[in-house]
Amino acid sequence: MFYINTFNKHIDNRMISGTMTKNLVVYYSRKGENYFGGSIRSIEKGNTEYVAEYIAEATGADLFEIETVKGYPEDYMKCTEVAKAEQKEGARPELRSKPESIDGYDNVFVCGPCWWGTYPMAVFTFIDSFDWNGKRVFAVMTHEGSGLGSSERDLKNACRGAVLAGSIAISGSQAQSSKKRVSDWAKGCAE
Repeated sequence: MFYINTFNKHIDNRMISGTMTKNLVVYYSRKGENYFGGSIRSIEKGNTEYVAEYIAEATGADLFEIETVKGYPEDYMKCTEVAKAEQKEGARPELRSKPESIDGYDNVFVCGPCWWGTYPMAVFTFIDSFDWNGKRVFAVMTHEGSGLGSSERDLKNACRGAVLAGSIAISGSQAQSSKKRVSDWAKGCAE
């Protein structure tokens, strides 16, 4: 697995060796206050981060965390209001960094929490930055009752030229214990 702080160096080394990894897992995950198992509580590691790591481990994928320049409010309820406003405006929050390219990847797993029925707008900022022609994309959503929401439709519309090749929804409160289910699904996707 490769994390954001080594991502670009990793791509350069693989381009030189000619052995480009074909699977990429990109994710946005919220730490701190979350709606979790019917109540709001603080968690040290975001639910989506667990799921993204399980996919990367199962498929040998590179892992990239989507992070915004401006953080969201720590208070869960305030965060949901900001997320709702961003969605209504079609906002594209500025990202701290992103890969130079995703050209060498065939499969891209796009992971995020279900915020108002779809991905956080930061995920769409990431998507808008790249050419998706010929890619296979997979919708991965953590949630507390919304399932995939409209993530499949929204991902298909945003990743023009890509094929939506699969999807999975994992309850956030079960994310940490979902390794087998997620890994089995991801292995099937990457074949």
